[in-house]
Amino acid sequence: MKIEEEIKQPKFRNDHQKAVVNLMYTSGWLSARQEEFFRPFGITPSQFNILRILRGQAGKSLSGAEIKARMLERNSDISRLLDRMSRKKLVERHQCPNDKRATDITITPEGLRILKEIDVQIDRAEKDLFHLTRDEARMLSNLLDKARG
Repeated sequence: MKIEEEIKQPKFRNDHQKAVVNLMYTSGWLSARQEEFFRPFGITPSQFNILRILRGQAGKSLSGAEIKARMLERNSDISRLLDRMSRKKLVERHQCPNDKRATDITITPEGLRILKEIDVQIDRAEKDLFHLTRDEARMLSNLLDKARG
């Protein structure tokens, strides 16, 4: 469905305004779909992002600040997210040996198990979510990179 129909706005000032509105609307739409997808796994999209970042470290730890710098949504309250994830036994916190005020974070076997379970379903879910071919998805990604400069 076209953006004009989705938001019941027949005209835009120009194509750039239409693109911005469409991107903002689509971002919200995608966020809602991600929430639905991750709910059965007992995690949020932000928690998935943290698990994904930590899995990429191959067993090495990261500080909360390093994790936050790599997150897709940087305005997240990393301390609260990590507290919740620690209670769920998805991550472990260790006092940093070099800085007693800092905490190092590692993924747990339970965190890895959930990621493995998600991996089985996520590729299909992403293909079903976006009605784009591989080439169209690549083109969209390139256009978004270009839009950010």
